[in-house]
Amino acid sequence: MTDLATRTAGVAATPVGRRRRRIDGGGPRAATVAAFVTPFLLPFLLFYLVPVGYALWQSFRVVRRSGGQYGTSYTAFGGFEQYGQVLRNTEFWSSIGRIGLFGIVQVPVMLFVALVIALLLDTPLLRAKGFFRVVAFMPYAVPGVIAAIMWSYLYSPQLSPVVDLLNGVGLHPDFLGPGAVLWSAANVSTWLWTGYNMLIMFSALQSIPQELYEAAKIDGASDWAIAWRIKVPIIAPSIVLTTVFSIIGTLQLYAEPAVLRQISSNISSTFTPNMLAYTVASGNNYQQAAAISVVIAVITFVLSFGFMRLTSKKAGL
Repeated sequence: MTDLATRTAGVAATPVGRRRRRIDGGGPRAATVAAFVTPFLLPFLLFYLVPVGYALWQSFRVVRRSGGQYGTSYTAFGGFEQYGQVLRNTEFWSSIGRIGLFGIVQVPVMLFVALVIALLLDTPLLRAKGFFRVVAFMPYAVPGVIAAIMWSYLYSPQLSPVVDLLNGVGLHPDFLGPGAVLWSAANVSTWLWTGYNMLIMFSALQSIPQELYEAAKIDGASDWAIAWRIKVPIIAPSIVLTTVFSIIGTLQLYAEPAVLRQISSNISSTFTPNMLAYTVASGNNYQQAAAISVVIAVITFVLSFGFMRLTSKKAGL
């Protein structure tokens, strides 16, 4: 042990040992790592962590008034007072229930359509795959507000050629009625995001070795069996990922109902949780709006993390 320690100390004392210790100890290597990490960490800190921290801090503040009705207002620490008001707000829970119903129906439909399109694009029987891939992905390139404006034109009873056509054959749809407006917004979201989810699933399909398909065909498996018994189970992690993204996006829904609200009286200013937070903030109650945003973030985290844990347990991970 003494000889080994002596030799180790001798190597460390040599120029090579000193140079290695200097590199490993945080000199040039640390500077290189910092140079690569800083362009990410700085915007992440300024435009994500700081706003989140400020919103969290604001959610614990309340507005107090001194001097009676005509006195002055000031903000003070109020603990969980704002959160108590949010949890007692019936409009908040109505918007949560509405968006929950939206997600339960829209997310499975959208992901199923995206999966079917991805499987069709992956089959060797389909011609002009590049063209159809671009067509399927193209709606995602349209900004959400523009997409909502386009669809609002198709929903409008006064302007829509689709409504005129359906009226001509004896059907009288009311896409903006109280029972249909939520699903009209869901249709816009489905049209807008199906291509994005399809691309994730299709990319996962492209990574599957072709030898698996060849072995399955030798065993007599049909294209249908290969799709649902080989492809779908292998890309299950991608399906879980798109589901988590969709859950997060559902709770953040704002653009589609906000645009449709301009032509429909059946969409209130508190139709979704995000619209409620915006409406409250527009009334200069930034503290309660911050508390609403924090509660939405917590619900989003719980649902996303819970879904991932559930799927991990079923997969045995």
